[in-house]
Amino acid sequence: MSRSHRTVLSEDDLEVLNSKLGHRYLFANKKVDTDRVLRRVRFEQRLEELQIELVNLQAWAIKNRERICVIFEGRDAAGKGGAIRRITMRINARHYRVVALPKPTEDEKGEWYFQRYVARLPRPGELVFFDRSWYNRAVVEPVNGFCTSDQYNTFMGQVNHFERMLIESGVRLIKFYFSITKDEQARRFEAIKNDPRKRWKITPVDMRAQELWDEYTRYRKRMFKVTNTEFSPWVIIDGNKKRAARIEAIEHLLHTIPYID
Repeated sequence: MSRSHRTVLSEDDLEVLNSKLGHRYLFANKKVDTDRVLRRVRFEQRLEELQIELVNLQAWAIKNRERICVIFEGRDAAGKGGAIRRITMRINARHYRVVALPKPTEDEKGEWYFQRYVARLPRPGELVFFDRSWYNRAVVEPVNGFCTSDQYNTFMGQVNHFERMLIESGVRLIKFYFSITKDEQARRFEAIKNDPRKRWKITPVDMRAQELWDEYTRYRKRMFKVTNTEFSPWVIIDGNKKRAARIEAIEHLLHTIPYID
């Protein structure tokens, strides 16, 4: 077993390494990297603390018949799905839903754009997490030619009114945007392609994401300019470090919803 490059360990570091999690990660590989183990264990410990609070938040929402809607937007491979999984890992599955809609059916194409999303909004006592949302029309659809200019402009003119109506009706709306760099996205795409368990995640839209990077940026900037309102602001999460991004999103959720512990 090789020695770690870390030479000075505090009492707190030693306590972390001496824990069950610390032992597990210390002896998981022949090459020991105490810095990496400490980061991993502290992440797991903090995540567990936050997940307990998420259980409390959900219990409060159920008791008070609160409707909580959390939107996850961002570039492909930015970490939206991973954050949602960490948030929902310990809470009661009967009182939350994850919504990740496929492309609209022919009937849905003839309906008011927001209609398919309205049907999936939270009921009293429920949390709903949108893994992409109505904001598809603000960025993904115009970049890839999935909507017309008129449809895009209509959406941009209606979305703030739509969200104000939701909030005024009692829905607690939180909008996360996970931001990553172009190089990090390319690295994650390559990792996904090389993992047989994850290749299904790559779609034709994903394959063009690097090529269309600047177009995505242009539409994203306009989305923020128009829809980052006082009553429904965007929360931008730095997604380049997955674990830090997950912790930040959960902490913001807990700080924003006025649940009683």
